[in-house]
Amino acid sequence: MHLNRILLSTLLVLFALLTQICVLARLQLPGAVPDLLLLVVLGLALVYGHTGGALIGFGAGLLADLAPPADHAVGRYALVLCVIGYLAGLAKPESGQLRSATGPMLVVVAAAIGATLLYAGVGELVGDDAARHVGLSKLLFTAALYDLLLAPFAVPLIMALARKAENDPMADSAGGPGGDSASRWISAAGGVRTARAGRLSRLKRTGRTARIGGQRGGLLTKGGKGRTGRIKGVKRL
Repeated sequence: MHLNRILLSTLLVLFALLTQICVLARLQLPGAVPDLLLLVVLGLALVYGHTGGALIGFGAGLLADLAPPADHAVGRYALVLCVIGYLAGLAKPESGQLRSATGPMLVVVAAAIGATLLYAGVGELVGDDAARHVGLSKLLFTAALYDLLLAPFAVPLIMALARKAENDPMADSAGGPGGDSASRWISAAGGVRTARAGRLSRLKRTGRTARIGGQRGGLLTKGGKGRTGRIKGVKRL
């Protein structure tokens, strides 16, 4: 990953983690807690692709596993966000631009439900059955609802920041978007010069032809007059 991607992802993940621990977790909402960290991973994965999404998801999940007041096994949420980040990155549009908001909203709902199911499934494997006591269906519904309500405010902003960092001229390589633009400008300038040179050469050739034609016409006129004089002189004699 590029340095600007790493810096931006780190800042966004830390901000989301602190906001979730200090603000969202204390709202005491029924069911699940709004998962801002998941939305950050989704927004970055939709811009960076499946590889970047998996790496960012693993790092974000590992920080969440280590941050207090975490009460689950270390690596559990890291695995969940790694898988979710990879799958969300597969939904990255080929053109890099989203045509509508329907796709990202569907990705958010699927990720919220998938993350809850995967988290509960991993918990069953390690002997943590807390999801049973709360109610898995309630967790699924509230997680999808809270994340869907929070997504329009978080995901577009995260994606815009990621795209802005990607278009940084200091980070563009010669073969990147900036290099392509520069090559197009150079080729366009070369085409203008070539067209001007072609027009000038055609004008020069046209001027030479006109002068030669004029000279030939003058010689023919003078020659005709000379012959006429000589013919008249012969007749006079």
